[in-house]
Amino acid sequence: MDKIIVLIKRNWLTLLGVVVGIIGGFLYWRFVGCSSGSCPITSSPTMSALWGAMMGGLVFSSFKKEKNEKISK
Repeated sequence: MDKIIVLIKRNWLTLLGVVVGIIGGFLYWRFVGCSSGSCPITSSPTMSALWGAMMGGLVFSSFKKEKNEKISK
């Protein structure tokens, strides 16, 4: 259980991006979408949400600051 909490604390920004991406992907499908059904990403809410989750996680993780650890010899 402690490992999960540490993982969440360490990657909270990426996880937030995934949640925002899921919501954004679903809203995109709902309001824009693809009426013909021939669009592979926007034709289903599941694919739109998964695509949004991936993009949200990638975008939000780009704002994460990395720790500079000195390498001792």
